[in-house]
Amino acid sequence: MHRLPPPRLLFLTALVLGLGAAGGWLAAQVMVPMPWMIGALAVSALCVATLQRGLLRDYIFPNRFRNPFIALIGVMIGSQASPALLDSLATLPLALAALLLFILVAHAGNVAIFERLGGYDRATAFYSGTPGGLMESILLGEGAGADIRILTLQQFLRIIFVVTLVPAALSIWAGEPLGSAAGIAPGGDVPPRWTDCVLGAGAAGLGLFLARAVHVPAGHLVGPLVITAALTLMGAIELHLPFWVLATAQVVIGTSLGLRFLGITAAHIRKGLGLAFLSVLFMLTLGTGLSVALAQVTGLDVVQLLLSFAPGGVTEMSLIALSLSVSPALVSLFHVARILMTVGTLMVTPRLFGIGPKV
Repeated sequence: MHRLPPPRLLFLTALVLGLGAAGGWLAAQVMVPMPWMIGALAVSALCVATLQRGLLRDYIFPNRFRNPFIALIGVMIGSQASPALLDSLATLPLALAALLLFILVAHAGNVAIFERLGGYDRATAFYSGTPGGLMESILLGEGAGADIRILTLQQFLRIIFVVTLVPAALSIWAGEPLGSAAGIAPGGDVPPRWTDCVLGAGAAGLGLFLARAVHVPAGHLVGPLVITAALTLMGAIELHLPFWVLATAQVVIGTSLGLRFLGITAAHIRKGLGLAFLSVLFMLTLGTGLSVALAQVTGLDVVQLLLSFAPGGVTEMSLIALSLSVSPALVSLFHVARILMTVGTLMVTPRLFGIGPKV
């Protein structure tokens, strides 16, 4: 793949973001859940299907542009921290035990789906079925001889299906549009103060620096989140960001997700879609059961637990929690824990499935 000259890269990035924003606006008009992200994702995926051999050939969405928006999401989530978050941490050991059970059962079930129904080889099925740790799964899968194209496709489809189905299911369950589908944003009706905006930008920068220094998972999100949450709990800042900030972040994340299909054949996508749907349906059913049971024991909100167990990306699930105003800081904490636990199990479980590194 050839590296595009900067002017062309800038033009194509502006073009796909503009089209993504248009898709988000259309989705918002018909009250699609998470409209700005889902609409942008759908339009950018359509662009890939029609333009990847022409205008979008050799194009890769620049992470350098995406990462600041991920940091912004971290700041927005951290600004929602409250003493109630600290109170809920008392239930963390039991919740994390349930999360580990979810990871082990979900992974084993996914391996069966991809190997027996999909016909994938054992290594490809194993690393395609991890309920988190996308980049780690790809790197370890490559070392174990997995088909990287299929592995990457299934992992991205997992995230896309989860972030599409979960908000829709919650809106259907509630009987009305929720969160950003209804035009709601945390603090969206409170005018922002420029001093808070400056402090928020500083928290994002400091969080990014610290995250890079200690190499935490999803550091672009987690670093700014932790710094902003700490400052908010101490009363140093009180951010009230307008709705368009959240909508812009959704457009950028959604557009970049849809463009992940670049370079993948239609045949692989058709097969992957069916398998991913079965896999995600299985994981969401498992997560729902555990969420209902855990809510009875801990008193935590069942929707909050559902979002915590849903195996989407950290950034995407945090955005959904932020959109629904459902303790996004705690949801983010669960998803970071899910990644750490998943990666930890990948150090132990491959040999149980007869998988080892290729030499």
